[in-house]
Amino acid sequence: SGARKRQRYVEKDGKCNVQHGNVRETYRYLTDIFTTLVDLKWRFSLLVFILAYAVTWLFFGLIWWFIAYCRGDLDHLEDHAWTPCVNNLNGFVSALLLSIATDLLMAQSIVGSMIDTLMVGCMFVKISRPKKRAQTLIFSKNCVISRQDEKLCLMFRVGDLRDSHIVEASIRAKLIKSKQTQEGEFIPLDQTDLSVGFETGDDRLFLVSPLIISHEIDERSPFWDVSRHQLEKDDFEIVVILEGMVEAT
Repeated sequence: SGARKRQRYVEKDGKCNVQHGNVRETYRYLTDIFTTLVDLKWRFSLLVFILAYAVTWLFFGLIWWFIAYCRGDLDHLEDHAWTPCVNNLNGFVSALLLSIATDLLMAQSIVGSMIDTLMVGCMFVKISRPKKRAQTLIFSKNCVISRQDEKLCLMFRVGDLRDSHIVEASIRAKLIKSKQTQEGEFIPLDQTDLSVGFETGDDRLFLVSPLIISHEIDERSPFWDVSRHQLEKDDFEIVVILEGMVEAT
């Protein structure tokens, strides 16, 4: 078809199609290093995971080698009368093997435990993120506008495929649309709240069976003065946000 493909603000799978450009204060990512590691892609997370241990081994291997170098053990490798600090340490490779085979006393043990805690926690959080759980939450492909109890309503459906319920589930909807104010200011991607039952408490869902979510088009609705013809040609997006906790976790 000749229709141009619209670029979505939020993809159907829930991924936000927004990229942050011209970010100069990148050091802020390092101040929250744990979240930065969790947000990394899996290939980079595994690379950091491997490097954390490899760099630690290299660092403590270098310390062992430096001890032997400063004491002069490396200058007396063939001198059997010389008593070395560490037996059979004849270079950096053997120092590295010693660092891996032994816990460089208390320091290496403590540093290793800290790295274990950070890395295992990081991997656990990555595995347990709600991205996969969201795959079993199904939204209707289309929303419809029709009359319900003599009220004009915008409606869509949501359902949960899993037996484990989502506790304290709540839903809200946002209209994403560029607009121009009465003063002539252009606001790109302006967010307007679509009421889906906040006043009555209907936005708190008991999501055991599929539910119909309804937005009443009244005087407070941004669709109140929009005709059907204008609705078909307008460039806007409705983003639905479902929040809650899995009862198991």
